[in-house]
Amino acid sequence: MDKQLTSIGFIGLGVMGRNMAFNLLKSGYSLNVYNRSKDKANLLLEQGATWCPSPKEVAEQSAVIITMVGYPYDVEEVYFGENGLLKHANEQTVLIDMTTSTPTLARKIYQAAKEKNIEAIDAPVSGGDIGAQKGNLTIMVGGDVETFEKVLPVLKVLGENIVHQGAAGSGQHTKMCNQIAIASNMMGVSEAIVYAKKAELDPEKVLKSISAGAAGSWSLSNLIPRVLAGDYSPGFFIKHFIKDMKIALDEAEKMNLELPGLALSKKLYEQLAENGEENSGTQALVKYWDIF
Repeated sequence: MDKQLTSIGFIGLGVMGRNMAFNLLKSGYSLNVYNRSKDKANLLLEQGATWCPSPKEVAEQSAVIITMVGYPYDVEEVYFGENGLLKHANEQTVLIDMTTSTPTLARKIYQAAKEKNIEAIDAPVSGGDIGAQKGNLTIMVGGDVETFEKVLPVLKVLGENIVHQGAAGSGQHTKMCNQIAIASNMMGVSEAIVYAKKAELDPEKVLKSISAGAAGSWSLSNLIPRVLAGDYSPGFFIKHFIKDMKIALDEAEKMNLELPGLALSKKLYEQLAENGEENSGTQALVKYWDIF
């Protein structure tokens, strides 16, 4: 795919989406953008992006359209609404939903697109705001392999670890695996640093020791330093993490699978959300212990 001839639409300019869109602009792509709050698009517009007043205009002007919105109901509206992508996209358009959503909805989009001679893949990501800024996200893709290969040059601008997982919905199922692993890991790294604080150790020194050994993880190396700096700003919102955990638990129930670690993590994060932390980053889990 010749990027100089390709016009990309981007819908959803939050913490993740805005940085991803910037990387596409910097790589020379023509970008048509839409977000419910136009002010979040201002910096992109200053850099040459074109504003579209609704998903309809994005669909009409773009050969590839990426969506990065908040919740499955937002995905439903963007794709199936009156001004939605499936109603207004041109034939041969490629739709890439990078929102963490449900496998069921991913398959629904794929089938509806196919009936209109439109291509669709689900491609949720991992790596947080840091990965979005650096363009080194992990991207998990479900859908036809031919479509995946067609848009791979676009995906390579956004990420480095890009894997085609299988049929439509497979990307979302893989993202659930990712979130399940993170959920228990966040409890572990939070308890570790709380324990260090309670034992009157220097948390910075503890982090230096344990992050380089068998306890090492992305969350320990990237999120706990934010905790120690008193930074609870969202690389990933607690409210969105709760949404993801609910999806994973719903899918697990359909498979008659019990996930006690995930259930406990969801319970802890829901308590934080009830205490007003829903817009904090996931590292705010340490506030559960009221030590930091």
